[in-house]
Amino acid sequence: MANLTISIEDEVLKKARMRALEEGTSVNALLREYLERFTAVNTKRLAAADKILAFSAKADSRRGAASWVREELHD
Repeated sequence: MANLTISIEDEVLKKARMRALEEGTSVNALLREYLERFTAVNTKRLAAADKILAFSAKADSRRGAASWVREELHD
C-alpha cells in the first residue's frame, strides 16, 4: 500500500478529525474510501458507456427503425 502526503489548512484538518471521530473513523479511512469510490465510478461509467455503444451498434441506423426485444433493453 502506498503512502500519500497532502497539504491542507490546519483548521480544515482539525474539523475533519473531529467529524471523523464523531463517525467512529479516521481522516485516513475517509480519504481512502473516497478515492476508492472516485476511481470505481469512472470505471463503472466507462463500462456502462461501452455496453451502450455495443448495444446501439445492433440497431439499424435509420431513425425509428431499430427493433429490439424488450428483454434486451432491460438487460
